[in-house]
Amino acid sequence: MTTAARLLDELCHLTVQSVESMEPLDHFHMIKPLGEGSYGKVMLAVHKKRGSPMALKYFLRDCTSLLSFLREYNLSLAFCTHPSLTSALGIAFSTPTHYVFAQQPCLYGDLYDVIVPEVGLEESAVQRVASQISGALSHLHSLGFVHRDVKPENIFLYDRECRWVKLGDFGMVKPAGTRVPCVWYSSPYCTPEAEIDRNKEIESTHSEMDDNGNQSAGNTGKTQRVLVSVDPSTDSWGLGILIYAMLVGSLPWSETVSDNAAYKSFLEWSNWESSALGDQPESLVAPQFVGFTPIAACLFRSLLHPHPMVRGRPDEVGRYLGVAWLLDRGVSG
Repeated sequence: MTTAARLLDELCHLTVQSVESMEPLDHFHMIKPLGEGSYGKVMLAVHKKRGSPMALKYFLRDCTSLLSFLREYNLSLAFCTHPSLTSALGIAFSTPTHYVFAQQPCLYGDLYDVIVPEVGLEESAVQRVASQISGALSHLHSLGFVHRDVKPENIFLYDRECRWVKLGDFGMVKPAGTRVPCVWYSSPYCTPEAEIDRNKEIESTHSEMDDNGNQSAGNTGKTQRVLVSVDPSTDSWGLGILIYAMLVGSLPWSETVSDNAAYKSFLEWSNWESSALGDQPESLVAPQFVGFTPIAACLFRSLLHPHPMVRGRPDEVGRYLGVAWLLDRGVSG
């Protein structure tokens, strides 16, 4: 565990007694909702005494532990010093139904709202976002943390042209190397190693059956969870899928599983690149990647490498900036 991760744990223990009960309307003018999710909601508010706008993030107490709340609050307050990470503002309290902390307000929505389906964003905007988010992830990784939930909905806009964006929502953040239960979900943002771990979990469950397919003696029928190590390469994968989505307004495959036709074609292309020498025949490029320049294709093969041990790092994105990524249009604006 890194020094930053140990300090985060210490901060959580120190602040557990300082979360006071408070009525938000006594201290804030509520302006409008900024977003909501399974965790709760975010409200734009103005502090009555300070007169400063801020975003109040509400966490439902029924589904959020105090420790989880404090981890996200203290991480955002103490460690999110990069200009493209959302920072907390030093205000945290509770209500009968919610835990709440204040953070920098975002007035222009999130990245998901501005990606035009089947079109994407202007390439210049894509490269600006890629540069900022790769820097934000590199900062977290340097401290020993992994975001684990890079996607358009968690990238917030501070202007309409994506000249300043911030990565937020740190509820999934864990220190690198932490052992956590395997989580697989049907999404291109889910890494290929998650499918492998899921299959191990299934095999482990099946192994508890006897030769006749009946439960073995003493088997409770519970799935034996497979623990996996949190790795920064997860964020590299998410960044690669994010860049693809921004460029074309769609996703390269529906889910990262070996029997998905689109993902299988990418694996064949990626494996050919790893084993062959010389120029690649155009016919061997995965269909969903034919519209990209060779340098962009190289970026995708790096960030989306099927093997996490050799997957590129977010800080390598800078080497690919400033040149065209799409064949039919260059960088402009």
